[in-house]
Amino acid sequence: MSNPDARIAALRQAMAAHGLSAYIVPSADPHLSEYLPGRWQGRQWLSGFTGSVGTLVVTADFAGLWVDSRYWVQAQAQLAGTGITLMKLGGPDVLPHTEWLGAHARPGDRVGVDGQVLAMAGHRALTAALATTGAALDIGHDLLEAVWPERPGLPAAPVREHRPPYACVARADKLAGVRQAMQGKGATAHLVSTLDDVAWLFNLRGADVDYNPVFVAHALVLLDRAELFVATGKIDPALRAVLAADGVAVRPYEELAAALGALPGDSAVLLDPARVTVGVQSALPAQARRIEGINPSTLAKSRKTDAELVHVRAVMEQDGAALCEFFAWFEGALGRETITELTIDEKLSAARARRPGFVSLSFGTIAAFNANGAMPHYRATAESHATIEGDGLLLIDSGGQYEGGTTDITRVVAVGAPSEAQKHDFTLVLKGMIALSRARFPRGVLSPMLDAIARAPIWEGGAEYGHGTGHGVGYFMNVHEGPQVISHRAPVTPHTAMEPGMITSNEPGIYRPGRWGVRIENLVCNRPWQATELGEFLAFETLTLCPIDTRCIEAGLLRADEVAWLDAYHAQVRERLLPHVQQAARDWLLARTAPLAGR
Repeated sequence: MSNPDARIAALRQAMAAHGLSAYIVPSADPHLSEYLPGRWQGRQWLSGFTGSVGTLVVTADFAGLWVDSRYWVQAQAQLAGTGITLMKLGGPDVLPHTEWLGAHARPGDRVGVDGQVLAMAGHRALTAALATTGAALDIGHDLLEAVWPERPGLPAAPVREHRPPYACVARADKLAGVRQAMQGKGATAHLVSTLDDVAWLFNLRGADVDYNPVFVAHALVLLDRAELFVATGKIDPALRAVLAADGVAVRPYEELAAALGALPGDSAVLLDPARVTVGVQSALPAQARRIEGINPSTLAKSRKTDAELVHVRAVMEQDGAALCEFFAWFEGALGRETITELTIDEKLSAARARRPGFVSLSFGTIAAFNANGAMPHYRATAESHATIEGDGLLLIDSGGQYEGGTTDITRVVAVGAPSEAQKHDFTLVLKGMIALSRARFPRGVLSPMLDAIARAPIWEGGAEYGHGTGHGVGYFMNVHEGPQVISHRAPVTPHTAMEPGMITSNEPGIYRPGRWGVRIENLVCNRPWQATELGEFLAFETLTLCPIDTRCIEAGLLRADEVAWLDAYHAQVRERLLPHVQQAARDWLLARTAPLAGR
């Protein structure tokens, strides 16, 4: 069982024992999390692929891993020699796994997947795809239990309260807002399974998932009380009493199914089919009415309050100061001591850890030199990493979790003398980032529609990138959150409407496989701009504070207004970070924020 071949073979034996012709292992848990607790990292354990997103499909004579373009290079390397076929999702002639199963399944086949980790929406798509062939979907078997001898248990980290001044809205007020939304839909109960919604709603934080301050739990909100289902021992008696005062009862994690089954038969239960699994909701009484809609908390937590934004701006100053300290060290040490991509992660993490309010990183740091930068989700390891030497571009995508907010920033810096082609790509990406930063748009515009603003300068230069331009960011919460997303590939739904207070990344890029990658990322916030007789309009406030390396710019490609934006941004960075840095970091900040105009 020490390699993917043996593990896939064991899975096939378990499939045969249950009469399954195919089995699906998604990157998912009962909470449909992006980053998974160890217990549900079965796809990684079976395949050896360590990327955060991917779907494994195994049949008697085929094993395939579906991943999107962010992971093609990584997956190709990690799947080599495993017998698992890389299925390049989005590539030519590659069907999504649901359609592939529909095309390859035969009448009478049974395709298995653990219903506890399959979204209701995903269940419908699979069922429809298989129905055309006469195959059936079986959601009753968690085969990982049979084949994974040392499968981790539930995480045991304690849960703590997120308290004022950083928790700016009281728990009781959040619950009241959710109940108001429930009543507006005619619901008497609301099932919440997504971990960030649970943590936000109850003003609680945990450490069950790497980088995300959440904990494994479900919640059931009723009109007169709420129940929180979490592993025994994670919430101490004092916190239990605090929750009880707000009408929240703490119950063992494993009692959720019984609690759902005990609801009155005439219950009307609000649940989100994209955020609740088919296995979890199956415990509801058959006669209970399911009201499908987005979790009210998902919309509410995306709209940061003015009080929360005050804390976020302060966090951005601390995070920017940490970056100044790091880059001052980096430029001073470059050429004088050995620096690897692993060193970058170590030094930058240490700089953040010295800052007040720091809790953890918000995701695994991406430090990628030259060719490694062409892989958007590259991660250096002890076995495979680059030394920073010679000429080129170093891409660093990193972020932190602080009590008062979450950061996510990407900078590309010059090492030695970047080539003219590298400067050209850098400048196109910068133009795209500036274009989106300066956008003005109607309140309520659907966020995917903004994507072309950032891409237009890059398309004009004959380039493109495979990932989205922007994702929502939480408030001391998940670094990736919805409902807004800036990507022309994303579904355009009413829930993606841009509203005041939303924090979103702005991160266009260009990637040259085997050579280099460029991505420049700031976080921006929707703020009121102006109201006219034709509507209410929003603008972006740039939150991130860190210089952009002007040594990488091909100045002739920038218009005067773009230079003016960059100089104004650097003036703001300089003004707000100077009180937080000293000595070498201060000198570095002053040098890197010098105006570009007139050079």
